[in-house]
Amino acid sequence: MNIKIVAVGKIKEKFYKDAISEYLKRMNAYNAIEIIEVADEMAPENLSIKELEEIKDKEADRILAKIKDEAYLVSLEILGKEMTSESFADFIKEEMLEGFGRDLVFVIGGSNGLSPRVSARANKKLSFGKMTYPHQLMRVILAEQIYRAYRIINNHPYHK
Repeated sequence: MNIKIVAVGKIKEKFYKDAISEYLKRMNAYNAIEIIEVADEMAPENLSIKELEEIKDKEADRILAKIKDEAYLVSLEILGKEMTSESFADFIKEEMLEGFGRDLVFVIGGSNGLSPRVSARANKKLSFGKMTYPHQLMRVILAEQIYRAYRIINNHPYHK
């Protein structure tokens, strides 16, 4: 199974890059994760609702262009389903068995959120809670949770 994270924007902060690199390195023992960055749209602070939707639609075009039709898409959304680490591991294990050969793609939107078009394409909507996190930090959190899931699946110590 190919695991991909499609994320809007580039990470500039070294501490985020270092944390993501660490989890990607740890994941090599189980399954590689490919991170695909798509360009974000520059947006002034005082956007109208229409302008905001146009920006999210442009980002959606870039996101959806990176996802194969047969891929299983998980969008990270505040209104998505919350899962425990154990249930997330169960989901990944099930996808490994049932979705053999297809990509498992996680999408992290930019600072303006996701277009409804990306949300509509998602097979699953996942939430990491009701709080808002920087989208750069979500890459770290997601990479860590994928790593944790593989540790749980393989009965290796890490998760307590």
